Amino acid sequence: MSRIPRHLEHLRTGFTAEAVSAASYRAFAERADAAGKPNLGERWRALAAEKDRLAIDLLAAAGKVESEAGNLRDAIADELYENEVLYPRLIADMEHLGHGDEAALLRRVVDVQKRHRAALDDLRRELTASTHDVRGGAVAKAG
Repeated sequence: MSRIPRHLEHLRTGFTAEAVSAASYRAFAERADAAGKPNLGERWRALAAEKDRLAIDLLAAAGKVESEAGNLRDAIADELYENEVLYPRLIADMEHLGHGDEAALLRRVVDVQKRHRAALDDLRRELTASTHDVRGGAVAKAG
């Protein structure tokens, strides 16, 4: 039996489906751009933007968009789980299966995740210190 009400489970499942589709469409757009087809890439990005909007609506309906403090708490908890539980398990399994290249990719993801966690810690400090908006700036991108 689910730990959350079925209707919330359905909303979260819908969110996951839309978010995954949006990310896939952005990847398809990058591939189209690399193949010299910018119009195709733009069409994929437009579809991805619509999927993102649907995902956001579903997440909000599921009650997962909260106060600034609540959103930050949830984001930090997600990063901790990914860094300390999810990816280490996936990496160990990939290595056990003999998929070293994929395990290396997941290790690179963990390295980027560490920067995400640091950025979230910075946000927490800034939000705690001020009642105003945080400083502008982008999250460091994967290299």
